[in-house]
Amino acid sequence: MRLGINLGYWGAGMDADNLAVAKEADRLGYSVCWAAEAYGSDAATVLAWVAAQTERIDVGSAIFQIPARTPAMTAMTAATLDTLSGGRFRLGLGVSGPQVSEGWYGVRFDKPLARTREYVEIIRRAMSRERLTHTGEHWTLPLPDGPGKPLKLTVHPVREHIPLYIAAIGPKNLEQTGEIADGALLIFFSPDHAEETTLGALRAGREKAGKTLDGFDVVPTVPLAVGDDVDALADAFRPYTALYVGGMGSRKQNFYNRLAQRMGYEKEAAEIQDRYLAGDKEGAAAAVPRQLIDSTALLGPVDRIADRMRAYAEAGVTTLSLSPAGFTLEERIAALRAGVEALERSGTA
Repeated sequence: MRLGINLGYWGAGMDADNLAVAKEADRLGYSVCWAAEAYGSDAATVLAWVAAQTERIDVGSAIFQIPARTPAMTAMTAATLDTLSGGRFRLGLGVSGPQVSEGWYGVRFDKPLARTREYVEIIRRAMSRERLTHTGEHWTLPLPDGPGKPLKLTVHPVREHIPLYIAAIGPKNLEQTGEIADGALLIFFSPDHAEETTLGALRAGREKAGKTLDGFDVVPTVPLAVGDDVDALADAFRPYTALYVGGMGSRKQNFYNRLAQRMGYEKEAAEIQDRYLAGDKEGAAAAVPRQLIDSTALLGPVDRIADRMRAYAEAGVTTLSLSPAGFTLEERIAALRAGVEALERSGTA
């Protein structure tokens, strides 16, 4: 199992610290540095900035939002970042959610699975440097009634195959991800519920493609907090968990709430959502079960974190991307170093 670092969103007031964290992760031998986007900073610019100031660590989009770019533009960006980084780019994609897709990009959040499949097909064809043609439900290239003609990518990426990941939560999305991608980007992944919430669906998708999970990168992002008081550390993540389980998306379309339900927290997930949507964020946070937090994060002393890392590896995780907690750069750097120490103690590196 390898380690990654997830910087999250840029522009939250810790940009200089984020760069320092990325550079320290590079020095420590972390495998990949991911950056996210929603409706603030874009991931491509951040990754170019990080790649320019690191040497070995891969840089990855977690995620490029599918409604934000045409597939051909995403192929161009991926090829450019791979070239600029010397072959260190990983392409992570995701459909985002209905509020961002329709509210920010003006793109209907309809048929996300079919849209993703077409998007990946076009990207792969473009990056193979074939002349680009495609006839589908969502894109037609070139347009049939104008002067457009089939073109091919002029940039030569460093690698013939840039690894492609999809952010997936629901069973159908996970199955399709296993079928068409090289890896899955996961959130709120619990080793204790890995098979029924994640791996079973991924494995089914791989089987559709005539493959196994061997060589497929299973990549959860996991919050990391080091210290002796596990209860206090868990409490610090209550607002974060309540935001996703209670407030991400609408009452009918909240993928994280459904995931919590599949882990066995049906009653608790409903209460968290009810409180959050009613404006009672503190009550929603208080309703988050401690075990839900503990099972989806790395909390406690280094030896306890090492034990949990072992559980992640045994559950099938191949790249464990850490999101180190801390309000200061020193705290985040200390957590990064503790992550490396814990991995070594776990014996799963």
